Amino acid sequence: MPDEFAIDVHGMTKRFGDRTVVDQIDLRVRQGEIFGFLGPNGSGKTTFIRMLCGLLRPDAGNGTCLGRDVISESDAIKRQVGYMTQRFSFYEDLSIAENLDFVARLYSLKNRRQAVRDSIEQLGLTSRKDQLAGELSGGWKQRLALAACMIHQPKLLLLDEPTAGVDPKARRDFWQQIHQLAAKGLTVLITTHYMDEAERCHRLAYISKGILLAHGTVAEVVDQAHLSTWSVSGPNLLALSEKLHNLHGVQQTVAFGNMLHVSGNDAVALEAAIAPFRTQEYEWRPIVSGLEDVFIHLMDTSQDGSSS
Repeated sequence: MPDEFAIDVHGMTKRFGDRTVVDQIDLRVRQGEIFGFLGPNGSGKTTFIRMLCGLLRPDAGNGTCLGRDVISESDAIKRQVGYMTQRFSFYEDLSIAENLDFVARLYSLKNRRQAVRDSIEQLGLTSRKDQLAGELSGGWKQRLALAACMIHQPKLLLLDEPTAGVDPKARRDFWQQIHQLAAKGLTVLITTHYMDEAERCHRLAYISKGILLAHGTVAEVVDQAHLSTWSVSGPNLLALSEKLHNLHGVQQTVAFGNMLHVSGNDAVALEAAIAPFRTQEYEWRPIVSGLEDVFIHLMDTSQDGSSS
């Protein structure tokens, strides 16, 4: 059913000069879903988000966002979307309440004062409502930004690396709020570099050089990579990594604490490559590839350039 999807776009493409920064992306995001959008810096994630909410016009492609045509009804889409940018973009010499009142005026909300009060209460900002935005920590600035995104009661949240630069507790609290909002029917598309955050999404996609390389649940994305991984522990793992790195069958060696993950997409070739090193000196065991193993693999094999 078409109404099942908050985002349903096909062939979305954006070029800047002779550079194609988003290349024929198809994406469907269900209503009430938290969808993770991942990829290296400069992979095209932000450009894609800006096309969805009407800030950039696609050069090709079509589809709908919240049931509205992404090309011809971008103004209507903007009114139903909350967009949280990477950088804090509010007035630092205004208080939390004053900043939210300003945003409410921009949306011409009829019950503006009540909307500000409700937003402050919903996101736990009551005790700090009179504090200047410039005096807030990263976590509290994040709450203010989220409150501003939500003040007009949007149906879709577009969050562009919203937890960059905040401490682990603030990140955990933020994700708890996002899941509470999604449980009430809000759809969320979120970009992140944190693998633990990616695993909190219902589904996710990986983009590199503007091309969608993988999408699905965490388990589906891992399965699609067809990546075999071994874990090894023992002495001087850095030297072992250097010996393994360029062998046929070994595509990546990545340190994880006191272990090394050794991966490749040809299980037979990988096992042959590590065979000479499976001595009593080291403890080897095959493991299920993790999301971080898969994303490092996708990043390496795509040889990402510097699109924006």
